Amino acid sequence: MSQAGEQGTLFVISAPSGAGKTSLVSEMLRQDEQLGVSVSHTTRAMREGEQDGVNYHFVSRGEFEAMIGRGEFLEHADVFGNYYGTSQIWVRDTLARGQDVILEIDWQGAEQVRRLLPECVSMFIVPPSAEVLRQRLVGRGTDAPEVVERRLSEAEEECRHAVEFDYLVVNDDFGVALADLLAIVRSCRLKMSVQQVRHSRLLAGLAGGV
Repeated sequence: MSQAGEQGTLFVISAPSGAGKTSLVSEMLRQDEQLGVSVSHTTRAMREGEQDGVNYHFVSRGEFEAMIGRGEFLEHADVFGNYYGTSQIWVRDTLARGQDVILEIDWQGAEQVRRLLPECVSMFIVPPSAEVLRQRLVGRGTDAPEVVERRLSEAEEECRHAVEFDYLVVNDDFGVALADLLAIVRSCRLKMSVQQVRHSRLLAGLAGGV
């Protein structure tokens, strides 16, 4: 439980398609109840089985552009003709309540977030090799060969930006990669700047305070 005055940490997670980011983040959220995930806004059509406010906040293009004009997004991008964006108000309010937040975004979105919230903690997930990435993308069986090739080309560009992140996690073994990500989260919570707020009375008492 967060204490009064405690600020949550924003964790930014990026990865090329096929690296396993979505599965890893889902398991992180299942295992760590102190983590929350930001639900993005998008202008794309809702797909079967999706729920507004759960998978995305579905809005019109006009509404999204009005939100851009009001500076309401922490980051946003136009992806294949559809807008996607992260609510700056929701993220800042959630962090102010002491809740940790995960953002699943691409390297360009991460760059925008770092400019506005430089205190965020960023992680980049990679597969163990280009060959494994190709096998995973082909193994999905959902993409045409030309789509797989496009994703592999995009992955090369994304991986060039891995060095811009605070942490690098290699997803060779799912369990090990998950443990690594959770260890990063846990270590951030143990930083003195966080613990000083969380355990201010304990530290004062141990130091001879009233």
